[in-house]
Amino acid sequence: MRLDSRQLTAFVAVLREGSFEAAARSLHLTPSAVSQRIKGLEERLGRVLIQRGAPCVATPAGQALQRHAQQLALLEAQALEPFGFAGDPARGGHAAAALPMAIAVNADSLATWFVPALAALRERHALAFDLHVEDQDHSSELLRQGRVMAAVTADPRPVQGCRVERLGVMRYLAVASPAYVDRHFAAGIDVAALARAPVNTYNAKDALQARFLRSLSRRRLDPPVHRVPGTHGHVHAAVHGLGWGLDPRALVQGLLDAGELVEPWPGRSLDVVLHWQHWRLEAAPLQALTQCVRDAARAGLDGP
Repeated sequence: MRLDSRQLTAFVAVLREGSFEAAARSLHLTPSAVSQRIKGLEERLGRVLIQRGAPCVATPAGQALQRHAQQLALLEAQALEPFGFAGDPARGGHAAAALPMAIAVNADSLATWFVPALAALRERHALAFDLHVEDQDHSSELLRQGRVMAAVTADPRPVQGCRVERLGVMRYLAVASPAYVDRHFAAGIDVAALARAPVNTYNAKDALQARFLRSLSRRRLDPPVHRVPGTHGHVHAAVHGLGWGLDPRALVQGLLDAGELVEPWPGRSLDVVLHWQHWRLEAAPLQALTQCVRDAARAGLDGP
């Protein structure tokens, strides 16, 4: 059985854009045409491939096909590179042929060391990046689902069909404003004070603060929690005294030096080991991405 390339393109676009309407705009088609192509593909394979919703997501059968489609796109880009349809933009690469590379990365890496890797890669290859921001403890799941071809993750266990390598350590410091410390820890930092003092977390998946608290108190505490999504917003929440929180050393060191933030527990930190997982596919764009990520991690993370 041969897959219809137009149907496959429509399928990938719906999952990438999140809706039939957005996919139609990206492909310069009508939503009806996209819908007919998806329907034809599903009838041909005898499976529902897309769970309709907001956003549209792949079914388990669709996840396998999504991964296959992205691998085909990588191999096609590699084959076309000598002809100028992908590759070095300075040598005639066409922007319309730019390959979208789906990558999962945690917000703190994206805000610190990861973007230079993409910039270095884009200088040599005509690629478009489709970044999925996900907590480092959960990003490998996007690989399992076939939604991304590579991920920055804290999970050292390789996803089936993937390679994994250690990138380095992201060091987190517990920080708060001087006024916050005076208000909540004036009498000292004990278990009772820790249980009352508000904490900033990123979202419901963010377990760093809870892990750090357990290391301090040796018990499970349930302090008031502010959910502040966004790496820079999380830092600002600490600066303005909403709560204490763990933030990448690279982002808060200058604020500590300026006295806008302090460490309630000087000398204590939480280290998160980051790994790079990617498909076992000998495709030049993916290999180049991996090398750029290695180089950026070597320059931007705290340890091997």
